[in-house]
Amino acid sequence: MPTKILEKEKLIPGKTSKLVLDAPHIAKTAKPGHFVMLRVHESGERFPLTIADTDAENGTITIVYLVMGKSTAMLEMLGVGDEILDVCGPLGKATHIVPNGQKVICVGGGTGVAAMHHIAKGHHKAGNYVIAVIGARSKEFLLFYDDLAKFCDEVLVATNDGSVGITGLVTDPLKDRLESDKDIAEVVAVGPVPMMEAVTKLTKEYSVPTVVSLNSLMVDGMGMCGACRVTVGGEMKFTCVEGPEFDGHLVDFEELKIRLSSFRGEEKVSMDKHQCKCGAH
Repeated sequence: MPTKILEKEKLIPGKTSKLVLDAPHIAKTAKPGHFVMLRVHESGERFPLTIADTDAENGTITIVYLVMGKSTAMLEMLGVGDEILDVCGPLGKATHIVPNGQKVICVGGGTGVAAMHHIAKGHHKAGNYVIAVIGARSKEFLLFYDDLAKFCDEVLVATNDGSVGITGLVTDPLKDRLESDKDIAEVVAVGPVPMMEAVTKLTKEYSVPTVVSLNSLMVDGMGMCGACRVTVGGEMKFTCVEGPEFDGHLVDFEELKIRLSSFRGEEKVSMDKHQCKCGAH
């Protein structure tokens, strides 16, 4: 159904934006870990975005997206007051929140920090001690720091150039914490596939349960097409209905990376055509 954009904020100009949508039917039932499927144009593709936040009282949901291809480029062209043609959700399985009072580390990279934000908030509301670990190339690309600092017990930052936090990757402060704190009940990682893979390799060394939120290819988002299949523990799973969160130590990341790159050529052609068409106007 058409969904109005109430707020828009460009977090990283030309790269990443945040939208607040008027979606009371979704806001009422959405939980951390859920996602929505969007369609910007009647002839456009459906694509998934994890819900970054909800406000049931005001009937809104927040989404964050990185402009990568034609569909997100078309979404970026919309502004406050415009409508997104279709927003369907909440979809997927909600995050499993560990019992009250435990320590949880939530790791986020890139736009994955937005999705991680909602998960971290869920653990906070359940009474858990939440340590957020976030990373970016540099300070200007760091997302949701102020938002996370409002409710997380600790926020650890790593940037490639050292412009804020420590110099390095998110796995660096994560390793330091796993070395010094043996009471971590779970690690949750959301972000680029290489980052999530690196996190799971690290946490496996410390035998800490780890959950990852997978951004596999999706077409319908309801388990009918099979496009989002991933291998977890040697078994085929459908991310849209059995995920998007899985045991990171069981995910076949090599297969996932191959599948995610399957349509890069077609995606580039589509984006090039879109840019030419926009440029002609």
